[in-house]
Amino acid sequence: MKTITPGILLAATGVGAGDLMTGTLAGLEVGLAILWAVVAGTLLKYALSEGIARWQLATGSTVMEGAATKFGRWVPIFFLFYLTFFTVIVGRALVSACGVAGSAFYPLGDDDTSLFAWAAIHSAIGLALALVGSFAFFERLMTALVGLMFVAVVGAACLVAPDWTAIAAGLVPSVPPEGSHWLLAVLGGVGGTVTLLSYGYWIAEDKRRGIEGVQTCRLDLAVGNGMTALFGMAVIVIGSQVELTAGGSRMALELADQLAEKTFPGARLVFLWGFWGAVFSSLLGVWQSVPYIFADAVDLLRGPNENLRRGRDLRRTGSYRAAVVAIAVVPLFFLGASVQEIQLAFGIFAALFLPLLAGALLVMNNRRRWVGSDFVTPTILNVLLGGALVLFGYLAVDQWWS
Repeated sequence: MKTITPGILLAATGVGAGDLMTGTLAGLEVGLAILWAVVAGTLLKYALSEGIARWQLATGSTVMEGAATKFGRWVPIFFLFYLTFFTVIVGRALVSACGVAGSAFYPLGDDDTSLFAWAAIHSAIGLALALVGSFAFFERLMTALVGLMFVAVVGAACLVAPDWTAIAAGLVPSVPPEGSHWLLAVLGGVGGTVTLLSYGYWIAEDKRRGIEGVQTCRLDLAVGNGMTALFGMAVIVIGSQVELTAGGSRMALELADQLAEKTFPGARLVFLWGFWGAVFSSLLGVWQSVPYIFADAVDLLRGPNENLRRGRDLRRTGSYRAAVVAIAVVPLFFLGASVQEIQLAFGIFAALFLPLLAGALLVMNNRRRWVGSDFVTPTILNVLLGGALVLFGYLAVDQWWS
C-alpha cells in the first residue's frame, strides 16, 4: 500500500467539490456520451504527473526549481500570483463544501451559521494536521478518506441502475450535439491544476530515487488516476439519472435526496459520506501541499535553493507555515462574499498553468544533457504531453477571450 500512496494522495487532492459538481452537471446536461472525456483527461493528467516525477528523480530538483533555472526568475513570481488566487477561490470552494457536508450530518444553528461553523472546523483540522501532524498520519488519513469517497460514490452510481450499454457507448470518443463546452469542462476538470506539482513533494517525502523511482511512480500514478477515472465516470452516471435545481455545493444535498428516492432511504447517507470524503480529503491535500509550492517559490526568489539535493524540509520553513495559516484562514472571509471578478482572474491563471507545464516538461525532459539518457521521456508520453499542450492551450485561449 505504501508504494501507491502518493498517487492516491494526488487523486484525493485533485477531486474536489467543483469536479464532483461539474461531472454531475455534465451527466445531467449531455448524458453518458462524454464518459470517454474522463478517460482522456486522466491520461493527460498521468502524463503531466509522470513528467513531474521524471524531472525530479533525474535531477534532484523540483520542476519549479528546474523551470526557474532554465527559463528565468519569472517562474516563481508567476506561481506566487497564481497561488494567491488559488488560495481564495479553491480554498473558499472547499471550506464551503465541507460546511455543507458537516451541516447535512449535524446542523449548528441556522443554515448560514452552521455552514460557517463547519467550514471553520474543517479548516482548523486541516491547519493543525499540516502544521503539526506527521506525514505518515496524513497518508493514512487520506487513504481512508479516499476509500470512503470511492466506495460511496461508485456504489451510488451502481445503485441508480445505469444503462450499461449506454456506458459502453459513452467510452467511444464523440462530441455530443451542443455539448462541446461540457466536454471541455470535464477534460479540463479531470486534467488537474497546480496541485499536480504536489506529487513531486510527496515522492520526496517517500524517499524515491533514480530510475527505479520512476517505475514506482508509474505504478502508483496508474492506480491513482485509475481511481480518479472511475470516480469521474461515476458522478457523470449519477448526473445522468437525476434532475437538479440547486446550485453550488448545496447541490450535493439535493443530489443525495434524489438518490434516496430512486434507490433506498439509506442511499442519501451513503452518498453524503462519499461527498464528505471527497471534499475533506481534497481540503486536507490542498492545505498540506500548496504551502510546499509557496515555500519553494519564495526560496527561489532568493536564488537557487537546491532544496531536495540538500535534503531540506520545506515544512519547517517560515514560508510554509505562513502559507498554511493563510490558506486556512483567508477563504473563510469570502464565504458570504461574491467573488466573480476574482474567479475570472483565477480562471485565466488556471487555464494558463497546464499548457505552460506541458510545454515545460516537453522541453526539460527531452534534453539529454539536462536529465541524462535514462530519463528522457518515451515517445508515447511525449504524444500525451503534446496532446495536453494542445488541449489545455486551446482552453487557455478560450478562457482568455471569453
